[in-house]
Amino acid sequence: METFYRLVWLFFCYGFLGWLLETAVAAVRERRYVDRSLLFGPVCMVYGAAGVIISIALCDLADDLVFLFLGSAIYATVAEWLAGHWLLKLTGERWWDYSGRRGNLDGHVCLTSSLVWGALGTAAVKWLIPMLGWVGNIVPATVAHILLWVLLAIFALDCLATSLTLAGTLHRLPQVEEIGSRLEAVTVRLGTWVLKKTEGRIQKAHPKADFQKEKEKPTVFAAGCGFHKLFWLFLIGAFLGDVVETLFCRVTMGGWMSRSSVVWGPFSIVWGLAMALASLLLHRYRDRSDSFLFLAGTFLGGAYEYLCSVFTELVFGVVFWDYSHIPFNLAGRVNLLYCFFWGIAAVVWVRWCYPRLSGLIERIPRKWGRPLTWVLVVFFVCDMLVSAAALGRLETRSQGVPPQNVVEEYLDEHYGDERLNKIYPAAVRTQ
Repeated sequence: METFYRLVWLFFCYGFLGWLLETAVAAVRERRYVDRSLLFGPVCMVYGAAGVIISIALCDLADDLVFLFLGSAIYATVAEWLAGHWLLKLTGERWWDYSGRRGNLDGHVCLTSSLVWGALGTAAVKWLIPMLGWVGNIVPATVAHILLWVLLAIFALDCLATSLTLAGTLHRLPQVEEIGSRLEAVTVRLGTWVLKKTEGRIQKAHPKADFQKEKEKPTVFAAGCGFHKLFWLFLIGAFLGDVVETLFCRVTMGGWMSRSSVVWGPFSIVWGLAMALASLLLHRYRDRSDSFLFLAGTFLGGAYEYLCSVFTELVFGVVFWDYSHIPFNLAGRVNLLYCFFWGIAAVVWVRWCYPRLSGLIERIPRKWGRPLTWVLVVFFVCDMLVSAAALGRLETRSQGVPPQNVVEEYLDEHYGDERLNKIYPAAVRTQ
């Protein structure tokens, strides 16, 4: 929980500082105050999310300025790219445009901004994080925790109001005079007032934003590259990744070894997420050269694998892979050879795998596709929660802590050391 509170604190600090920076730059350029936040509160979510990711992934590289700068640039650029496309899709307007700059990609990111993000990320890890940690330690822990929960509640309500506004909910609300119930009429009035305020605030900064556009209903299941398509690609990638890694271990080590990430089924979450993210980030660039796809896959794949390694160690106290024995490795989390593999995989995936798998997924009847998708989503959520709980209990059990409740007793009975060692034979505890 202390790690959770620390990350929440960093998110709000980075989000607020990002809002200050964006607002100041806009004020200088336009010579007037422009609210650059999507939310009511003075928080830029892109800065908050990117800052937390950089803080998690790159603190170990504080003394390696080259990789710290490169990692900061990659993570922040991906966050900016995702945010730019997401906002364009929701509002029909670009919230920033780098189309006139050299080395831009879709006008959402460019080389200059990436270099700036690299410098800011480096400065944050080297100097800002220690300073924010010192400030956070001044406040008594109980007071700080209560304050953070209050901020999270306000932030959640702010996100809900903004999401409903971007979805065009205001223009679909019933008229008050058409409602018979007084309580319902009060609720509609309140909701209308909040959504009007939110929409007006956004349109002051972005007058061309459109909240009333009708979405075209797709004629096939999982059309485009939306949630349903990405989930099925995740499912397929998770299964195929587990199979590939199992066969690879059989060939190179001479024995069968489980490579699953979860306790139920042969699925590798790392591979599944990699395939879904590769599709989301790269499918629109299928007409670009193989060298472009290879370089994108190399850098993005390496950054992704590094982040996964840090995350699992931070959350579960377990290292699932270690490349320290392979030349040109970085903290044992990634190595140059496997980064090249990610680059080759990106070319193969975009050129050959994605078009074929996408076509197969779209053949699923719409009548069955959506309910089946949500059944599988629930299954995977439960699978990952049970797996996380089992790994968490493995850590406390290794410290000699007896079960404290019925859940921990169940985990000890069904997911003891022997079974988890079979599921995760290569995992090494670090705590």
